[in-house]
Amino acid sequence: MKISFHGAAGCVTGSKHLLSLNDGTNILLDCGMFQGNGKEADKLNRHFGFSPVDVDFLLLSHAHIDHSGLIPKLVNEGFKGKIYCTPGTYDLAKILLLDSAHIHESDAKYLNKQFKRTGKPLIEPLYTTDDVYNALTFFVQKDIGEEVTLKHGVKFKFTGAGHIIGAAAINLDIKEGDKQTRITFSGDVGRYNDEILQAPEVFPQADYVLLESTYGDRLHGPHVETDMRLLEIIVDTCLKRGGKVIIPSFSVGRTQEIVYALNRLDIINKLPNISFFVDSPLSVEATEVTKEHKEYFNNSLLEYMKRDAEPFDFPKLKYITEAEDSKALNYHKEPCVIISSSGMADAGRVKHHIKHNISDRRNTILIVGYCEPHSLGGRLMSGAEHVSIHGEEFDVNARVEVIKSMSAHGDYSDLLRFMECQDASKVKKLFLVHGENEVQQKFAERLRRNGFLNIEIPDMHAEFII
Repeated sequence: MKISFHGAAGCVTGSKHLLSLNDGTNILLDCGMFQGNGKEADKLNRHFGFSPVDVDFLLLSHAHIDHSGLIPKLVNEGFKGKIYCTPGTYDLAKILLLDSAHIHESDAKYLNKQFKRTGKPLIEPLYTTDDVYNALTFFVQKDIGEEVTLKHGVKFKFTGAGHIIGAAAINLDIKEGDKQTRITFSGDVGRYNDEILQAPEVFPQADYVLLESTYGDRLHGPHVETDMRLLEIIVDTCLKRGGKVIIPSFSVGRTQEIVYALNRLDIINKLPNISFFVDSPLSVEATEVTKEHKEYFNNSLLEYMKRDAEPFDFPKLKYITEAEDSKALNYHKEPCVIISSSGMADAGRVKHHIKHNISDRRNTILIVGYCEPHSLGGRLMSGAEHVSIHGEEFDVNARVEVIKSMSAHGDYSDLLRFMECQDASKVKKLFLVHGENEVQQKFAERLRRNGFLNIEIPDMHAEFII
């Protein structure tokens, strides 16, 4: 059999890995969108590197757009098979894909207005909301731990991976003639001390492992330090300088983590008497999905909910959905905290909030997660003194702060712990995916010291016989 890598190879977005069995069966692991790199990402998203018609099954690790975002395009271009995921992943994927389609439709409409004036050829959106609804009919939900037979000799099961609601590692057991091959794809691995979700589960012994490596070169700090650092930034910005804190945040996972942290601070009377806003319709929907899937919550959160049944809300917090209310925040003169998507600050309402606040020295832009280096968030993290937003140049006078410990991705300690259930001598090859090359090289050395000697860092579209 053969495995080929068509995304998240030497980068952290566009997760797509294709297993091609000897009998011609093709199993796709994830179908993610490339994000955060402008025209280059759009070019990559237009071409899969394989034929969707030839794919028989799609196994989806979780709902994040860099893992699920090209599913409607896959179906549009001829995929006719089943898409397997957990119930939590289905519920999140539905709202994320519909939001993604709306963005593609809006972007195409905006650009085509310009192209009509200049005589350039018009463009089609990557996919539409109708395409999403069609793609959703291909989804099949399977619980974590349930063994599923895809066809004779091919079965799989999901094991919990933490990370976000519904996220799972994919464990395949494939028999070709007399040869049995066990393959595990980690998806994205969460943290073992996550404040909301259960820890990643032990997974069956594998012959081949595809392991994410996003934070393979760093350690996250303790959550109690994160809470205090968050409070420190809010107090310094809002009370001492009279400014606003703008927090670009992914709607799924990160927003709920921030709100829960603020809830914990509020319940011990630490939060200042200012307004807090979550400005994102998608975040509102994602929070509702999160509350509906308590089966993924850890014991600590379930215990906390015995004294506070609404961990993702508190009296000073207002969720905003309407566009007019969002625009009104640009004229809000009082100190406040605005949490808004997207997490890389490259799209969505947060881009407008940054635009209106980035040149004021009283304000703070707080980055709380991974940002692709070319994204607006990535440029701010790298210390850019000037940035372009919606075609206008702005001086970066606001402070840019970073809390690296607030992440849904495990650090290298978590990733090594995830691999502890494996007998390293039985793992024939370990493929590192979903990471920047320099990070992967450092993480590979740590893995080798832990006994995993045969490690590959695949390039885009690389193929391996296994």
